[in-house]
Amino acid sequence: MNIVADTHMHTLASGHAFNTILEMVSAAKAKGLEMIAITEHAPAMQGSCGPIYFHNLQATRYPFDGIEVLFGVELNIMDYEGTVDLDEKGLKRTDLRIASMHVQCIKPGTEAENTRGILGAIQNPYVDIIGHPDDSRFPMTYEPIIKAAAEYGKIIELNSNSFNPKNTRVNAWENDHVILKLCEQYRVPIVISSDAHSVFELAEFTKAKELVEEMAFPEELILNTSVEKLKGWLSVHHKV
Repeated sequence: MNIVADTHMHTLASGHAFNTILEMVSAAKAKGLEMIAITEHAPAMQGSCGPIYFHNLQATRYPFDGIEVLFGVELNIMDYEGTVDLDEKGLKRTDLRIASMHVQCIKPGTEAENTRGILGAIQNPYVDIIGHPDDSRFPMTYEPIIKAAAEYGKIIELNSNSFNPKNTRVNAWENDHVILKLCEQYRVPIVISSDAHSVFELAEFTKAKELVEEMAFPEELILNTSVEKLKGWLSVHHKV
């Protein structure tokens, strides 16, 4: 299995990452990727860029030699109704929208509250991907989430950085077993991402690939094994 597109990464603009856009592009090309998505944290994350960054993404619309670059956003889910922290103008300027829960932006709630927050984000027509829903600091009931993802045409992220021993997420390996089984059952597509905050983490998919191979997860449901497959999904489901 070959992952050709890394759909989640951050640059200096996110405030706690360490490389520029061009450095990430160069590293991605060197690692053999065909596409990347730059997904800066939305404004509620401490130190990240403001709305004007996303309003001005037309400044990025130039060709990058040898690799396709999407400019997206990692939205912060701000409450248990699924509210996200970027206005419609910013959302419309982005190529890919991930919605995630972060302890910096929302206090972990009960299992019912966290589940309701994710379901609210799934119902947001601008959200494409639910980011790293595998963190037991935010306990969730996974079956209604995956069923809603199937209903609303959303992607579930398998975030390889969740398995990094330096990461503070809890029980990701165990939770992702449950999530992947449900994704297979309900035919919900996934992406495998690095969530890189530096060039050293970019395209680091080792543990995530190990998990999907161990589970014999269907490759046809892994969208970023093909640029054409990922772009085809976005052409149908991505709201402009």
